[in-house]
Amino acid sequence: MENGRVRLRAAGVSKRYGRRSVLRGVDLTVHAGQVAAIVGANGAGKSTFLKICAGLISPDEGTVTVGGTVGYCPQQAGLFQFLRPDEHFELFGAGRGAGRTASRRAGRRMARQLSWDASAPTTARHLSGGTQQKLNLVLSALGDPDLILLDEPYQGFDRGSYTDFWEWVFRWRAEGRAVVVVTHMLNVLDRVDTVLDLTPVAV
Repeated sequence: MENGRVRLRAAGVSKRYGRRSVLRGVDLTVHAGQVAAIVGANGAGKSTFLKICAGLISPDEGTVTVGGTVGYCPQQAGLFQFLRPDEHFELFGAGRGAGRTASRRAGRRMARQLSWDASAPTTARHLSGGTQQKLNLVLSALGDPDLILLDEPYQGFDRGSYTDFWEWVFRWRAEGRAVVVVTHMLNVLDRVDTVLDLTPVAV
């Protein structure tokens, strides 16, 4: 269902590393108010495709057009190990043009929605893997980006946090944002708007 303006349009995206073709002619269009899931076998190019959509790497062929602001959550937490969560919120919030107090409040509020109290003065390197990933996820959503790209962001989550995550995703959809999530959890596919399967077709 097309709910709003196009937030992401990838057309004919291909990528090679040496002789290995990772992506071949991939197309994806996501509108405001939609959730798209990217699935596929290990090595199918899911993370590569998301990095191309985020503008971190360039495709060998094809184009990617983004409408609006973008938030990106990589599979591995991209954190500053000696900074506290509040300092992360302030730093990433500044990149969105928000003040320190507003960024800190927004970050703590979103962390609570993931059942995590981010106010403790603990540096990132002393957080558990699952909590680091919660911080990573919150940072991707700071500033209310129009398009949120998520690469299996729930690694290390317990069952409750995993449920909180998907409630968050569908809340973003209801708010009119576009979400693209790489996932191997097939039980949620009936709740998303479009599925891109990158599993190579046997010839």
